[in-house]
Amino acid sequence: MSLSRRQLAAAALAAVPLGVAGAGPSSAARRPRRTLFVAGDSTAAQKYASAAPETGWGMALPFFLRGDLLVANHAVNGRSSRSFVDEGRLDAILGAIRPGDLLLIQFAHNDEKTNDPARYTEPWSTYQEYLRRYVDGARARGARPVLATPVERRRFDAAGDAVPSHGEYPAAMRALAAGEGVALLDLQALSLALWQELGAEETETFFNWTATEQDNTHFNPPGAIAVARLVARESVRAGVLAPRDVRRLAEEIPVSWMTWPSDPES
Repeated sequence: MSLSRRQLAAAALAAVPLGVAGAGPSSAARRPRRTLFVAGDSTAAQKYASAAPETGWGMALPFFLRGDLLVANHAVNGRSSRSFVDEGRLDAILGAIRPGDLLLIQFAHNDEKTNDPARYTEPWSTYQEYLRRYVDGARARGARPVLATPVERRRFDAAGDAVPSHGEYPAAMRALAAGEGVALLDLQALSLALWQELGAEETETFFNWTATEQDNTHFNPPGAIAVARLVARESVRAGVLAPRDVRRLAEEIPVSWMTWPSDPES
């Protein structure tokens, strides 16, 4: 389905960076501003007051970027590469993106839902086909697409080893990135290694575990900050960002910097 004008306006407002701590150095103001658009699902999405302390990693990403690189977080709960397109959300991004901007694309959590034809994609066919629409759309507008494999869930086996949960989707995205010459941030591998390093018990403090919920998919502030740090660091390693574009990679980010705005009007 297509978004109405009202829905598109709400999506644009939701994508405005919120709760960004600190401004970049004065020299940053003299460089042309670019925007990093995020297309993705609930693991990256902006959360509002009613969902706190659940936190998308896209909310923490601005803490690691200089002030001349803005973040427009269009990620939305429950979307797959297919439903994001079918709802007109990719069109909203492509209507705003400009030459020199970046489009970071992270999907798979909801593409995996085989019982939901509105969201399901098959890794080696429809998943890749939909991802190509993001890649081609960004390139047609002079922007740079960046593929990011899906961040891993908190899942451990009986031996205490972190285990992957995304099946063939990360491999399908890696193959597409190699075939299309698109920069890849391998968040699945990086996050899996981080969860392995932290261990089953400590990772509880990175996910949205509360008195009433044990959520092994979505993050709380420390988890969102940790994943955003991976995104920023890997973006430099992959040549997506220059070292001058990032900051605080080796610093502790206070969780008090994270804020949840009031829920938008329905």
